[in-house]
Amino acid sequence: MSKLLPNDREGGLSPLVMRNVVAIDGPAGAGKSTVAKLLARRLGFLYIDTGAMYRAVTLKALREGVPSTEDEAVGSLAGKVSIDLVSSGNGLRVFLDGEDVTEEIRSPEVSRHVSYVARIYAVRKRLTTLQREMARSGGVVMEGRDIGTCVLPEADHKFFVTASVRERARRRQGDLRRQGHDIDLETLVQEIEKRDFIDSTREVAPLKPAPDAKVIDTTGKTVEEVVNLLATEVLKRQ
Repeated sequence: MSKLLPNDREGGLSPLVMRNVVAIDGPAGAGKSTVAKLLARRLGFLYIDTGAMYRAVTLKALREGVPSTEDEAVGSLAGKVSIDLVSSGNGLRVFLDGEDVTEEIRSPEVSRHVSYVARIYAVRKRLTTLQREMARSGGVVMEGRDIGTCVLPEADHKFFVTASVRERARRRQGDLRRQGHDIDLETLVQEIEKRDFIDSTREVAPLKPAPDAKVIDTTGKTVEEVVNLLATEVLKRQ
């Protein structure tokens, strides 16, 4: 049985406040970040990338030499760091203790460790509280691994965005090459399969679709097609 975060059964926020809140979950490399950004822009909502917050904690642990398998030490560290998400003309910027780490948190090293950090109860408890506060006033598109199931179960729009493992690996390879990293496709397939296993079998808030989420398979679809699909679903329920 999965370990519950505080208020998981109640959701933590009044259903009346969850109007115009879009929760997007899905595995690594499914394209949910790109889709969520564009959907938020289309709807005029605030975009919140919760995965960036876990990456920021992971980066902090790596910098401090704290192993990602040391739950107590990483949890303690997460309770002390400051993480700010700031919208700018260039998209969402991520600040860790006042430093812009937007590019650094996307490094292969952070990607290899973030699933281990994200499974730690104390880390999820701290970040879930912050994420709920961000969504309290509504008008947001929030994406991650457990938004519809744990962070914002009262959200009035829930989607689970996925794609085949090989499709996700190809997308990740393209992103890394644009950042100056060259990693072969098979290595990325193995890393994504490993992350899927860790994310979906962890004790705390495992990756899975919310019971009332609409599952969107993006394999073979363009970003525009997926954004149009989600926007249509949201707008027809307004």
